[in-house]
Amino acid sequence: MVKRLALYLFLLLLLTKSTTGISQSLPVGTPFLEETSRRLQITGANSNNSSFSIRPLFVYILGDLDSLYNPQNWLANALPTRLKYAKGKGDLVFLPATIKQQYNSHHPYGWNDGSMIQAKGYQAQASVGMYTKIGPLSIQLQPEFVYAQNASFEEFPAWQNDTLWKYYYQTLNRIDNPERFGNGSYTKVFAGQSSVRFNYKKLSLGVSTENLWWGPGIRNSLLLSNTAPGIPHITFNTLAPVTTGIGSFEWQVISGWTKGSGILPPDTARTFDGVKLYDPKQVDSKRYMNGMIITWQPKWTKNLYLGFSRMFYLYSSDVEKSLDGYLPVFGAFFKGKTDGEDEKRRDQLLSVFARLILPKEKAEFYAEFGRNDHSQNFTDLMLEPEHARAYIIGGRKIFTTAKKTDVELMFELTQLENSSTAWLRPQEGWYTHYQVRHGYTHRGQVMGAGIGPGSNSQTLGISWIKGVKKLGFTLERVVRNNDFYYEAFASMQNPRFHWVDLSLNAYKDWYCKRFIYSANLSFVRSLNYQWRYQYNTAGKEVHTNVNQLHASLSVSYVF
Repeated sequence: MVKRLALYLFLLLLLTKSTTGISQSLPVGTPFLEETSRRLQITGANSNNSSFSIRPLFVYILGDLDSLYNPQNWLANALPTRLKYAKGKGDLVFLPATIKQQYNSHHPYGWNDGSMIQAKGYQAQASVGMYTKIGPLSIQLQPEFVYAQNASFEEFPAWQNDTLWKYYYQTLNRIDNPERFGNGSYTKVFAGQSSVRFNYKKLSLGVSTENLWWGPGIRNSLLLSNTAPGIPHITFNTLAPVTTGIGSFEWQVISGWTKGSGILPPDTARTFDGVKLYDPKQVDSKRYMNGMIITWQPKWTKNLYLGFSRMFYLYSSDVEKSLDGYLPVFGAFFKGKTDGEDEKRRDQLLSVFARLILPKEKAEFYAEFGRNDHSQNFTDLMLEPEHARAYIIGGRKIFTTAKKTDVELMFELTQLENSSTAWLRPQEGWYTHYQVRHGYTHRGQVMGAGIGPGSNSQTLGISWIKGVKKLGFTLERVVRNNDFYYEAFASMQNPRFHWVDLSLNAYKDWYCKRFIYSANLSFVRSLNYQWRYQYNTAGKEVHTNVNQLHASLSVSYVF
């Protein structure tokens, strides 16, 4: 398998048609610019043929350096400062200075915010940096500074009965995802969106701490999103689609290392039937992860993108010193064909996805289907393909009006809740694991879909677009950890205490001279906050519903 893959990569390298690689990236989640690039592709306004399923995007894909900050040349006077050195052989670019701010009035809310944490109160992230390239070597330095007020809030109630706490701890013991990041304010400096790379044509090999996004989703991604800080990793990836006789390919292979939060779960002394609920995780929280993603745009269907991604993670102390130990993503797909897979104390996630662009209709549709467990064999896969599954389905359509203002409609559905096969066979929730008990997290935050384990979401949106400016509204429903809910409340036969967040969000993205602005204001109604299950003195159920204001503002200055 590994030899065959190496041969395929070598053939793709020979077939690559390009010149010197340019590896400056547009960081995942960059306000305004990333979304604008994707929208221009949907409308056919540019020739970008990226799948938008392996991000960050690179200058190579977008055409040239100016395309990063000035899509379609609408603001020709606001181009980034660019210097030459080494007799014109070297490039130096100053990256935008950005300040992102957010505020939560009642409890932590929001995701896809990188090195920011889940916190109540005020929070800010500041970043600035530079990119330089000389010959095949490129260096991008873009550190991030984060400050969070991290105010106290109502967590899972201590007065809740021990039975509910028992089921709550079944999740806490299998993931490192604290509700609150310690007591008091939080301050930290991260390497941020930094990298050192060697580039050859459309290929790049290097080390990076950049956030990665795998998959076609907009609100969520099953395997990698920018909900957690970027992980330190080694990467071998394409800078742009590689053209072959059967179509275009993009790929990325990474090996990275994640850390724990160092924060204990609440009420570690609590017991159930005399047994402590808290089961301490191993002291060394460092985990090794190895993943790959590949997309294919078939030659015969120009606007269709098909893809596959796979990720393994395990404690660094459990990594075997072998090819399978360091590169398990190239191993067998069925558990029956592996040698003692369960004894290797590692977990895997995998997904297949598709994205279809319809430029004439100015629309796109996408779907991602994933599993967090091996099938035993092909028969098992056919009998229960939904075992340990999750999925994302989404799309959008842009309508052009007579007033030169486009109207965009969008939707996205994400389902992480366990399937019904959990009644017949063991099933781990997404991002939790009984052996890798820090779960699929980095520094206490989920690396996949930001809604978190066992959760589901539905999003509907409408927006008005004029040039590159955008004003819109979304309605979103998020059901929090239904895996926990059905375990905890099944014996009560009570369907009335799901924790559901309903939000109405208004947002605006715009440019002014050298400034880029992105603002969001959300009203969130949390039904049955923290699954609070209680009765009043009259014996009637009491439902705890709370209101929340979530606001964010990002300001970038292009030097």
